[in-house]
Amino acid sequence: MSIFEITATITEMQEYIRIAEEAQAAAEALKDQIKSYMGDSELLNAGPYKVSWKPVTTSRIDTAAIKKDHPELAAEYTKTSTCRRFTVQV
Repeated sequence: MSIFEITATITEMQEYIRIAEEAQAAAEALKDQIKSYMGDSELLNAGPYKVSWKPVTTSRIDTAAIKKDHPELAAEYTKTSTCRRFTVQV
């Protein structure tokens, strides 16, 4: 690819990213409308759709607290990995 072609490819990619972000924002707005309609209800039947909006409880380890209170334990169980990060800057 020439520098012109790669520049055009990056421009096209950024346009698709922008479109995807706008679509995601629109979908979130619609989701918020549905949630507002549901209020405190956990289930909604709407034609062929069954919507659920239920509380979910999760438990996670507070890694910051473990690193602070037990740094040797945190170090023993810390796994390091390497990946390549793709970024485009203007």
